[in-house]
Amino acid sequence: MDKLIQNLSITINKKMFVKDPESTELGKNIVQNSILLIDEIGFESFTFRKLGERIQSNESSIYRYFESKHKLLLYLSTWYWSWVEYRLVFTTNNISNPLEKLEKAVDILTQKIEDDDSTKHINESVLNRIIIAEFSKTFLTKEVDQENKDGFFQVYKRVITRVEEMLTELNPKYKFAKTLASSIVEGSLHQHYLKDHFSNLTNLSENICLSEFYKDLIKKTLL
Repeated sequence: MDKLIQNLSITINKKMFVKDPESTELGKNIVQNSILLIDEIGFESFTFRKLGERIQSNESSIYRYFESKHKLLLYLSTWYWSWVEYRLVFTTNNISNPLEKLEKAVDILTQKIEDDDSTKHINESVLNRIIIAEFSKTFLTKEVDQENKDGFFQVYKRVITRVEEMLTELNPKYKFAKTLASSIVEGSLHQHYLKDHFSNLTNLSENICLSEFYKDLIKKTLL
């Protein structure tokens, strides 16, 4: 699977950037260090000026790639969900048993993320922390409806649709497959956030894996 992922090129909606950051070393440097800096100081405190200081480049050079830090966050989140989708497809593609396929998908959506060496300028484990903490800020905006029409959340919705199809395959009569699918995808982020910041509000811990909860929920709900 790793070799297949390595040979794939992630395509991002062109409306998210001014110039494709993958096309130059500076662009890749901007993406790489924006991930590290957002993880360090949070999205609210993150600015292009601070990023420019970090990469020793003019703030204006960053604006040649992204018109705002919001568009940059959209770019990073789309990259992340594209990477998750690839892993979902290649991990479950040859599994014929519906329950086994769904459980493997749950593992991918809930497990601790390790850095993928095939993407040298993007640390997926750090990016995962950003998605857990900051992803809601991509759509909790006044512009969400227009950005949705522009296709900015297409990959995220596609991940949810893939999970929905697996749920329906397991139990075609279950009428809340879409709701359950979005609850699994979004809920996995929320539960990890609770574990890190409000541990008394979740059963998730070092000894209790989140995938166990969703697998148990799926079996009791659909079987």
